[in-house]
Amino acid sequence: MPEGDTVWQTARRLHGALAGSVLIRSDLRVPKYATADLTGRTVLDVTPRGKHLLTRVEGGLTLHSHLRMEGAWKVYAPGLRWTGGPAHQIRAVLGTAEHTAVGYRLPVLELLRTTDEHRAVGHLGPDLLGPDWDPGKALANLLADPARPLGEALLDQRNLAGIGNVYKSELCFLLGATPWLPVGALPTERAAVLPGLAKKLLEANRDRPVRSTTGLRGPDLFVYGRAPRPCLRCRTQVRVADQGDGSRERPTYWCPTCQTGPAPAPGSASGVRRFRSRTNN
Repeated sequence: MPEGDTVWQTARRLHGALAGSVLIRSDLRVPKYATADLTGRTVLDVTPRGKHLLTRVEGGLTLHSHLRMEGAWKVYAPGLRWTGGPAHQIRAVLGTAEHTAVGYRLPVLELLRTTDEHRAVGHLGPDLLGPDWDPGKALANLLADPARPLGEALLDQRNLAGIGNVYKSELCFLLGATPWLPVGALPTERAAVLPGLAKKLLEANRDRPVRSTTGLRGPDLFVYGRAPRPCLRCRTQVRVADQGDGSRERPTYWCPTCQTGPAPAPGSASGVRRFRSRTNN
């Protein structure tokens, strides 16, 4: 799933390809905007906001997109074959004389007035990779509901924007707490470093082609995707379970030795997954 660093990279790639150029092709393949035409307008900038992308064009319009689980933007030079997926998965095409940006499987695509961008992103908390970053505000947001599991609080973009399922699991490991620990039970000294640690991880990876949280030449991640392999620190078997509100449960990884706090019981609604031939998600 794309996280804040991936979206930041996508925005930079789109900005480099489109900003300052006039659109000579515009094709929004969603019913509501099928007749919208942006040709003849100059692309002003492409800005990331958490996991959202804001493509601003001349005339006070913004194309808002969100990648969620499957979406992707690809950039092609003239004459290159589009390889991001079959044609029926294309949701947007923005072309200039030098580049064509193609949006595949975009679950969110809407055309807004730039002055109305708050309708799309106004609910977001401080952006870990944005100019509005405020660690104090982010921590206050996280602690506002002290009984909420740490993992769920980290994924809530209203608290701080940019953390996805990978960073959720990795941050909890680095903090030595299971994702099911109530956020208010996190020791004060660990809570104090949480926002800065999250920002450090995303900033370190925003320019990397392969995400890494370990700083090692070997494995790139401490726990995410590693079940049932041994923990890199203590060699205990890494575990995986679903975490969420029932409607959006996500695989969550942790080390039962290095991380303290509650964990789901096997057979519960968010129980420990049984390992099959393929365990990485």
